[in-house]
Amino acid sequence: MGSSEIAASDRIVDEHVIACCSQHPTLDLGCGPGRFTASLHHRGSPALGVDMSVAAIELTRSRGGAAICTDLFGPLPAERCWQQVLLVDGNIGIGGNPVRVLQRAAEMLAPQGIVIVEVDPRPLAVSHEMLRWETKDHTSPWFRWSRVGAGALGAVADAAGLLVTDVRRIHSRMIAVLAAVGSTVKH
Repeated sequence: MGSSEIAASDRIVDEHVIACCSQHPTLDLGCGPGRFTASLHHRGSPALGVDMSVAAIELTRSRGGAAICTDLFGPLPAERCWQQVLLVDGNIGIGGNPVRVLQRAAEMLAPQGIVIVEVDPRPLAVSHEMLRWETKDHTSPWFRWSRVGAGALGAVADAAGLLVTDVRRIHSRMIAVLAAVGSTVKH
């Protein structure tokens, strides 16, 4: 998955995320260059990446993944039919409102579906900031972002109507699995 420049520890985390996914459809919100979307596709699992960056969508498609360029808060295909929704690489922070992002992810889930989310492994609360992407050729506009610390995930998930069912620290990263409150999902 990804380029050869990805650290071995990151590859282990990525493989854990993929292992959490069943053969049923996966929605990758904030897919970026599509490493999860493409990897799932190559393993025979249906997956769709969603990102607002045209460059990200092109990269996802060049890797063999399916992706659409749209706002995750707008209409999306197959709402309430996704077995897994991914919010990896801190994408719980998109738009600066992690509760809203988790609520949107929950709206996408099929019955018994799960949200796989990466949070900051430090026991931080929720922090809010303004960021922008900068490369040698481009500087993006500023955008809102939040970071959710592992210690705050339970409260944020609860506010979104989700329950933390599993948390794994893998090297310096933290991956959690969330399910709808009242769901019988065991992970």
